[in-house]
Amino acid sequence: MTTTFDKREEGFEKQFAHDEELRFKAMARRNKMLGLWAAGILGKSGADAETYAKEVVMADFEEAGDNDVFRKVAKDLEAKGITEQQIRTQMAEMLAQAVAQIKKSG
Repeated sequence: MTTTFDKREEGFEKQFAHDEELRFKAMARRNKMLGLWAAGILGKSGADAETYAKEVVMADFEEAGDNDVFRKVAKDLEAKGITEQQIRTQMAEMLAQAVAQIKKSG
């Protein structure tokens, strides 16, 4: 016999799973956008830029949080004079864009 509490709990679990999936998609999209941005600064284009962007996406699996992605991009852009603040600003702006794109696509 399913109670109202059980139904509510199931609803919350489904919502949590949905929210986590959207968060994962948004972060992966943000990381790809960040990788393409950094690739442009590094003078990469076409397939080289796509490959670099994939490296940035994969860097996110090294540890929880954003620091692994930040460290990779910061290390790669260090010689180009890009500051920590510039990278963090790009990360924030691109996350907002990624979330908006995912919401728009349904």
